[in-house]
Amino acid sequence: MAEPRRAQSRILTVWDPLVRLLHWCLVVAFFAAWGLGEWGPNQMTWHFYFGYTVGALVTIRVIWGLVGPRNARFTSFLYKPGEVIAYLRHLPAREPSNWVGHNPLGGWSVLAMLGLLIVQVATGLVSDPQDFINVGPFAQYVPSSISTSLAPSIHELVSTLLLIVVGIHITAIAFYLHWKGENLVKPMITGKKVIDERD
Repeated sequence: MAEPRRAQSRILTVWDPLVRLLHWCLVVAFFAAWGLGEWGPNQMTWHFYFGYTVGALVTIRVIWGLVGPRNARFTSFLYKPGEVIAYLRHLPAREPSNWVGHNPLGGWSVLAMLGLLIVQVATGLVSDPQDFINVGPFAQYVPSSISTSLAPSIHELVSTLLLIVVGIHITAIAFYLHWKGENLVKPMITGKKVIDERD
């Protein structure tokens, strides 16, 4: 009778320092920009500053997603629909996924968040709410129908969508921790992840 295969643990370097730094800086900048936009002073200078910071961080992350280390590159975690469906079939299993880097579902969620953040920054740059103080620096270069109506409306809508996506992201992290016994936060702090492999 064959002996059952035993799991062996390996500690792998998953996230490089730049990915980790960008991630946590983006968390702070996004929530600061959002909070100041919702409850900040009428003159939203700091909202703009944090918005510029979000734009810079997203730009660096996109570049790093093209030229950075393997796990940081988009090509390593943007999977075909069939691969995402196959991953979803095993998602309810009460065991760690042992995925190195972003899993197929997480990879597309990263792309969704980056895409929404790009739209959010772009619409903020060209928005003119006609209050004479909170005008985006590029509002004068687009038609007034875009700067005074379309861009502010999209900016507000995407703000809500981002909160929903972030909420799903946090819920997924809690699900992986409590249901699958997999801590996804620690690797984003230390860069290391424990992977169980069968010998």
